[in-house]
Amino acid sequence: MAEKNIFKWPITIYYEDTDVGGLVYHANYLKFFERARTELLRSIGVSQQELFKNKASFVVCHIDMGYLKGARLDEQLIVQTCVETVKKASIIFCQDLVNNAGHALCKATVKVACVNPETMKPTAIPQFIMSEISK
Repeated sequence: MAEKNIFKWPITIYYEDTDVGGLVYHANYLKFFERARTELLRSIGVSQQELFKNKASFVVCHIDMGYLKGARLDEQLIVQTCVETVKKASIIFCQDLVNNAGHALCKATVKVACVNPETMKPTAIPQFIMSEISK
């Protein structure tokens, strides 16, 4: 991941995240990435409640994910997130889960669409988000 506006979110791997072998269960990587995207928005002043007030919500519409090496119980890792592409009603994020040595354990490209939560139809990303996320 290029060093361009990377948002870093630390995580610790807990027992509840792992399978019987002490490795992170595959579906939990999605949770780590989701939380990091939410915290990236929060870091620029966007809360989920504020989105709803503006009749906007983000839904994942596509994920491309690669598992490179299993994360283990008690590891302290970083989810790195950057915005790759912003369009009128969608954002593509690149996300890596890395260890302290900077080696990627899992990588994902996630496309989210902005929808009106009442109609679930696509809607333009609110301007207050566009101005912050495009920086």
